[in-house]
Amino acid sequence: MHRLICLILLLSSTHLLANERERLAEAAFSPSQQVADSRLQRQNQAVFNYLWVDVYAAALYTEPGISPRQAVGHEYRQRLELYYFRAINRKDVIKAAWVALKRQHPAAQLARLRPEIDALHATFADIQAGDRYALDYSSTAGLSLLINGRQVFNSRNAELAQAYLGIWLASDGLSADLREQLLSAPPNQATRPLNQ
Repeated sequence: MHRLICLILLLSSTHLLANERERLAEAAFSPSQQVADSRLQRQNQAVFNYLWVDVYAAALYTEPGISPRQAVGHEYRQRLELYYFRAINRKDVIKAAWVALKRQHPAAQLARLRPEIDALHATFADIQAGDRYALDYSSTAGLSLLINGRQVFNSRNAELAQAYLGIWLASDGLSADLREQLLSAPPNQATRPLNQ
């Protein structure tokens, strides 16, 4: 019986890894991105799933020679790109963002940032399978949100940029596993499934 369980687990884990590769191929994250005057390199990518359902793939880009951990929370140019596998109601996305932000930041800071966060959220639409959202940050241009390649929001507020990117990249965000996968030292683009 023990051998049968081990065999089933081994076979199912091989299928999960194959599915991970297929999902990342579907997301088709470019190895590099030209953002304004900088070429950013993809450092890591991962598939986020919730209750065994693939929700989105994420990729983190930084300047060449800058590790993901160096970039996060600092003035380095960076890009977080999300490719969605499922339709999601915009209200659910906004609710999840606020849950993470409230867990991560004091009420006074969120009260100060709320007008800009609300302006950012006002640009959201219901997400469809195949949609691509990207958050670009640089110290000169600020934080930009692109939806399917079209810029819909920009703010030069560095505090907003750090807080909003932190939903995915800071402690106590949406997923500790996703954060660690994106911030780890760039492997040979190897990935593993992320479960919540």
